[in-house]
Amino acid sequence: MESTEKQVEHGFAKVFHERVQAMRSIPPVLGIVWAAAPAIVAWGVVLRVVIALLPLALLFVSRLIINGVVAVVERHELLGLRFWWLVGLEFGLAILIAVLSRVLSYLDAVLADRYTHHISVRVIEHASQLDLTLYEDPVFYDRLERARVQATDRLVMIQAIGNLIQQMVTTIALSLAILWLAPWLLLLLLAGVIPGFLGETHFAFLGYAKNFRQTPLNRQLDYLRLLGGSKEAAKELKLFGLHKFLTDRFTKISETIRKENLALSVRRLRVGAALSIISTLGYYTAYAWTIWKTLQGGFDIGTLAFLTGAILQASGALQQVFSTLSGIADQALFLTDLLAFFDMQPTVKSKPNPLPVPVPILKGFEFRNVSFSYPGSSRKVLADFNLFLARGQRIALIGENGQGKTTIVKLLTRLYDPTEGQILLDGIDLREYSMEQLHHETGVIFQDFMRYEMTVRENIGIGRIEQLDQDQDIERAAEKSLADDVVKRLGGGYEQMLGRRFASGVDLSGGEWQKLALARAYLRDAQLLILDEPTAALDARSEAEVFERFAELTQGKMAVLISHRFSTVRMVDRIVVLEGGRLVEEGTHDELLRLGGRYATMFELQAASYR
Repeated sequence: MESTEKQVEHGFAKVFHERVQAMRSIPPVLGIVWAAAPAIVAWGVVLRVVIALLPLALLFVSRLIINGVVAVVERHELLGLRFWWLVGLEFGLAILIAVLSRVLSYLDAVLADRYTHHISVRVIEHASQLDLTLYEDPVFYDRLERARVQATDRLVMIQAIGNLIQQMVTTIALSLAILWLAPWLLLLLLAGVIPGFLGETHFAFLGYAKNFRQTPLNRQLDYLRLLGGSKEAAKELKLFGLHKFLTDRFTKISETIRKENLALSVRRLRVGAALSIISTLGYYTAYAWTIWKTLQGGFDIGTLAFLTGAILQASGALQQVFSTLSGIADQALFLTDLLAFFDMQPTVKSKPNPLPVPVPILKGFEFRNVSFSYPGSSRKVLADFNLFLARGQRIALIGENGQGKTTIVKLLTRLYDPTEGQILLDGIDLREYSMEQLHHETGVIFQDFMRYEMTVRENIGIGRIEQLDQDQDIERAAEKSLADDVVKRLGGGYEQMLGRRFASGVDLSGGEWQKLALARAYLRDAQLLILDEPTAALDARSEAEVFERFAELTQGKMAVLISHRFSTVRMVDRIVVLEGGRLVEEGTHDELLRLGGRYATMFELQAASYR
């Protein structure tokens, strides 16, 4: 870690180059901001330019007023109407600055809301389009986490860009005024401010490098926080006495991060203090020279007031410009992950002008010499796999864990694409069809189904979101899955909030949650129904009740059932036995028992445990 920091420090030229390169990330983000609220952005820019020019106007009017007062005091001239008009103008300009600043704050607040909504929706939409395999990659998770944070945290940078516009207009206007009266003062101010900017640039890069290194550690801390406060883990944490183990690990990681942060902060403090002294010397040297020049008769009192005010404001504005630029460059470094995330494109997607999924499906699905390996792995989960699922047929996939059963389901629904071979629907490659329509014609309940902390209605209605307000359809789906008995016991009925995250929420048992998930699949009323361990969390009686209706619910549909319970697979038309990612046996329950192969062995082992 130390050697890495030394390399960064010694390569300052490279650092500066990377900071400049990072600024290229700003235009795309500004495009996102513009898309979020174009009218508000335009009015914000106009107001900032106006507000930026008003300080110079105030100084100019003040100069005229002061010279008018001097003329009265020293030369005993009479105050004319023009003088009072100037006083009124100064008062009006001050009011205008106050009012416009308030309006600008209002526009910034509105823009913040619009941008936060817009960018959050974009992140959610884009994440939903990416390949499922990416979610199994920890590197992608790091990038996704940084993108999520950057999506909203970069609001600071957007506001800083607005401030930079205002600061630069003010700085340019004041600098031109100083340049007109005393050109070399401007160079003196620049000489005092630039070192501070370079210092801030250097440390901002070190901060980015540090934060990048700490992303995996921060994810560990987030996980430990979640684990330490999770009701799912509470029982084991208490029974196994894991709290000290978790707190010790959290403390160790947190202390590592704290020491890194503190070391960088101390170095930044020391260098920043030294550079601040240089900047202050530059300002007061210019200030002292202006006073000396006035005493020598080079400037009148009004010009002295104008110049000292301009020098003070220009010095502050210059420092703000460089500081804001440094901050923007710092923020821009963090934009790389957000933009890289948006640049990621799915490989599993519909082709242009895809074929519509046939309604009804005439022949069925066919796996033809299909092999599949997860990205980054040479192990084939499926190898030369062949299977035909005919229209109206119900099959069960049987095999030990890790034999590719769930992978078959994900290939069938095009969450993955085969590494080799083809999956055909009515004789045409599945990749030729519209993914959206394929998913519309598929109802799935996975073993690791979602427990949505929403109302009962929404938990079921998510299965066919366009039917969310169709009471009869939702209630019928609940009846089919036996979830209606669960609903009857809830005080709020179908409007009952579920889970403990929100007020008045009620938690359910694993089996009750699973009945709601089954209801989602039944509500979908799709041509293909896939049940991956659909009764894993149910008791024996509930399981029997569910499968009593299985034949009725899958009548005329294609159905794929994955289950480790052999009592539940006997009612399907065909049982497919997997081993080593290949189909090794298939047939009815009775046929496979007579065969005396792998299925018969597994069935006997399970049956023996009930004797």
